Amino acid sequence: MSGRCYQGGSALLLYVAIIVFFLANLGAPRLFAENEAADQENPSSGYRHRAFPVVEPDSGHTKLMLAKTGLDIFSNVMTPVAIVSVIGPYRSGKSFLLNQLLSLSCDEGFGVGHLRDTKTRGIWVWGEPKEIYIDEVKTSVFFLDTEGFESIGKSNVYDDRIFALAAILSSVLIYNLPETVREADIGKLSFAVELAEEFFGRVKGHENTLEPARLLWLIQRDFLEGNSVQQMVSEALQPVPNPHGIKDIDQVNRIRDSLALMAENSSAFSLPQPHLQRTKLCEMADAELDQEYVQRRDRLKEIVLSLVKPKVVQGMPLTGKDFALLLKQTLEALNKGDIPTAGSVVDTFNHAVVDQCIKFYDNEVSKIKLPISEDIMFKLHEDATKAASAIFDQQRFGRNRGGEAEHTLANKISKTFAALKAANEYKSMKHCERLYSDCEDRMDELQNLRLPSMGKFDAGFSQCNKSYEQQCFGPSKVVYQGRLQKMLMRERSQFIDNYNQRLFNWLIVFSLLMVVVGRFFIKFFLLEVAAWVLFIVLETYTRIFWSAESLYTNPIWQIIISIWEIFIYSPFLDVDRWAVPLAWLFLSTFVMFRCWRRRRRRLHLLPNAENSRHPALCMRRLL
Repeated sequence: MSGRCYQGGSALLLYVAIIVFFLANLGAPRLFAENEAADQENPSSGYRHRAFPVVEPDSGHTKLMLAKTGLDIFSNVMTPVAIVSVIGPYRSGKSFLLNQLLSLSCDEGFGVGHLRDTKTRGIWVWGEPKEIYIDEVKTSVFFLDTEGFESIGKSNVYDDRIFALAAILSSVLIYNLPETVREADIGKLSFAVELAEEFFGRVKGHENTLEPARLLWLIQRDFLEGNSVQQMVSEALQPVPNPHGIKDIDQVNRIRDSLALMAENSSAFSLPQPHLQRTKLCEMADAELDQEYVQRRDRLKEIVLSLVKPKVVQGMPLTGKDFALLLKQTLEALNKGDIPTAGSVVDTFNHAVVDQCIKFYDNEVSKIKLPISEDIMFKLHEDATKAASAIFDQQRFGRNRGGEAEHTLANKISKTFAALKAANEYKSMKHCERLYSDCEDRMDELQNLRLPSMGKFDAGFSQCNKSYEQQCFGPSKVVYQGRLQKMLMRERSQFIDNYNQRLFNWLIVFSLLMVVVGRFFIKFFLLEVAAWVLFIVLETYTRIFWSAESLYTNPIWQIIISIWEIFIYSPFLDVDRWAVPLAWLFLSTFVMFRCWRRRRRRLHLLPNAENSRHPALCMRRLL
């Protein structure tokens, strides 16, 4: 019984093991495929020991497109980065050379092809940077493999874009050439030389905005005919005599002359062939390769690392994130237009500088408090423009070109200033209109004074003029100043016309008031008579013997006006403002005085010690 159970248990365990093995083998490829897909989507997730595309060709193989997988490699690096790029004709061994520099086999490194078609499309990066210390600063060195020149089915414009992109991004640019330097190889440098003239032309003045790459001419050949590789490169770059003025030779000679800009940053190195059977290089170990090649290769590694420096833009070393932004900007510049030119690339790079200068100009003019005098505003505009232009000259890319960006900067500043002028005109109009309305309201108030006063009107008139002169600014000041003067003169004329008539009426009221006061309040006969005389003169004599015009121009009337103005208005006392409170004060004082007098009389009705001596006098007072 126990033997049967044991045998049944063994069979069951065997079945379970078979099922587990089957499921494991069935799920493993799928799991591996999923991990590989995840790696392709996010190369920074952990597995980076492989090459990733950074830039890929478009469908027409004329322009370049960013590849997110390779771009993420740089975006996640926080240390300064340095770039080593290998460029050259297709089928010249660039990918194999990079694998040798990285000590990688062909199976794990960059793809190496032996067919006629190029293996590398666009630009690829090895995902695991080599970390070294440069001036005690940890630097991540990335290696880039570029698509070869002159391959089938591509245009020269595409090659120029690849070449220029590598030249701009690289810290070390290895120009890999088989056997010797040809005229075509020098011609390929045309676009790079133009970029060097623009981007790197100011290095000696320590004003460089983008440090140039170190150019390393790498000649792969087995013999040098007695000359060093440096001598061979120098001789190849010597101008070619052109007595007949052939245009193509002139163009190549111009490139040779321009290469002097890069001469200080260039060097040459030779590398023999690793083995005669080139198609089997990937299968060979170092022991099977030519030992002179192995020694020169190791020396090349040392030279490359000695030339490496962090990529610097505008005096600052770039981190991986900054480098990703530079890559995007460079690619945008190179893809602009059907045929990229050094000028178009420089102008695209200068767009960011233009935006910075415009931001500075906007910040400066935003400090101006509107409305403001046009002369002052123009002066502030000129100062801000000069400062923005100085920033542009200091930070712009390019030495000879950049005219389009400079023109763009001038146009944007001009548009901003035009908008500023329009805003100043509008605010000036609104501000001056408000001051004009305030003056008009003030003049209307002075027309309706309870006690008319020419002095008070003139004071308000002067104050209105003064406030307008001090507070109204901008282009609308002249227009509104003319309107204000016309309004003030009109109001003054109207006030003068009403002033004499109202003063005449107030004198009549005053004479009648004095009659009442003299008769019933203070009982002063002479005051009453004088008031009646004044009333009769105003109502009869002036109407019989004087016309209104002659009355108001009469010297006597002018004396009356002067006396009136003295009592009615002065800088210290405005009777018109205080007329009602003064009237109430006078009336209250008078009533209190009368009450006090009556109360005192009642007290004297009783006899006192003095009155008791004269009984007859007391009786008389009582009666």
